[in-house]
This record gives sequence, C-alpha cells and structure tokens, in this order.
Amino acid sequence: MEGIADYVFVRSLGAGNHGEFYLAKRPERLPVDAEHVAVKVVGGTGQDAFRRATRELKAFAAVRSPFLVTLYDAGQQGGVFYYSMEYLPGGSLARPSEPPERGTTLRAIACAARAAQALHEEGIVHRDIRPGNVLLTGDGGKLSDLGLSQVLMPGATVTGMGGIGSVEFTDPALLQGDTPTPAGDVWSLGATLHWAATGAGLYGELPTHDALLTLRKVYSSRPAVNPGLEPEVADLVHACIGDESDRLTAAGLADRLYALAM
Repeated sequence: MEGIADYVFVRSLGAGNHGEFYLAKRPERLPVDAEHVAVKVVGGTGQDAFRRATRELKAFAAVRSPFLVTLYDAGQQGGVFYYSMEYLPGGSLARPSEPPERGTTLRAIACAARAAQALHEEGIVHRDIRPGNVLLTGDGGKLSDLGLSQVLMPGATVTGMGGIGSVEFTDPALLQGDTPTPAGDVWSLGATLHWAATGAGLYGELPTHDALLTLRKVYSSRPAVNPGLEPEVADLVHACIGDESDRLTAAGLADRLYALAM
C-alpha cells in the first residue's frame, strides 16, 4: 500500500490490532507542526471494520490524557477506514530506536499506567497493553492502539483478542472468558514491566511460530517472575499479577514506578 486519502506512506511501522500502522508524510491540511504522522489502516471492510474503527475513535474521544497518543484525523476511502496520530520517532519498548535506559523504561511504563488509569476512569479497558503499544518519548512514554478497547458493561466478556504475540501479556482470566476489568490492564502492565526489565516473558520462551502451541503453553503454565529480577521491580510485578482483589490500581503502579525511576 502506497498511501490512503492524501497520506503518502513512507514505510510500514508494523501491525496493530485489526490493522496496520504506517509512517506517512503529513498532509498540508493538517495543522500539526510535524513532518510525519503515523496512520493506522483498519483491517477489513464493511460493518465489522466500521464497528472496529468507531470503537477505537470513541475511546480516543472519551479520554483526554497527555499519556495517550494524540489523534489527528480519521476518514474512509473505498470502504477502508483509517486514522492518523502523532508519530513518536523513539519507537516502542518492543522496537526502540535505541536501547532505553532503566529509568526511561520505568517512566515509559508509568506513563502507560497513567493512560490506562484515564481510560479506567471513563469506564474503558484497553485490553492490549504490551511492549509494542508503549511508545517512547523524551520524558517518558505514551500508550497506543486502542483497537481492543472496550467499554465496561455488566456481563461484558471478551469478544476478540489480539495477535498471538499479545497472549503472554494478557491476564489469564481474560483468556478464559472472564469479564474484562481494569485489573486485567494492570496484569498486562506487570507483564510488560517484567518483559522490559528482563527481556523475557512471564511464561519463558514461547513457540510463537505456532499459535496452538503458544496457547497450550500459556494455558498449562503459571506465570513466573524471573528470580534474578531487581527486588523492587519484582515486587511490583507480583503486585500486578497476583489475585485480582489485591492488585494495584494503574495509578498506584504509576506512582511506584516513578519513585523507582528517580
């Protein structure tokens, strides 16, 4: 794909939930002081794509937070939906432009936790917090990709999940069909923190080349914190992935991460 509407794509930035992200030249009509923007092209066409696109846009519209990526524009061309947002050249925790230092990593996850808290206060869960969705900035980070976001409603259950790479960052209760809650996002923040601090997931190495084997290992294993992890960080991870009733709030996690990053 070379572009959409008046956005000229420079290169792919990778896949997200139900879509692909691209680096694009900023159209002159956008009143933004930036040479490039990021564009998400929502996968599929028809009613399913429309519902996915409107769900994401409603979540962005409902929450105003400096810790969420800034949305610029949205539209449709030939039945394909897209939206554009700020481009952060620092990359993500999963694909940083340069290896982040310890303090940078902790602040980035703290910022993602602040963004999650803002979503939770509006009755929204993100449902796909992982290293690839924690973008790096000069003073912290921002949370991206609301493709699986869901408004909390009585009786709501998971209606979809991200790619197989998201499984190890998903609260096991959600994988089993439990009702999404803010505590599930906190679990994902803890798993992201563990991965960023150790380079490994809570389930060890997964056979991600085979979705069935990956799911089987996750379902049959208990998440385990690396024994070599820095004690203060290990305590935080445990506080995120323990019993739901005992978990930190996203705001509480952010406060403790900021303190550790100092």
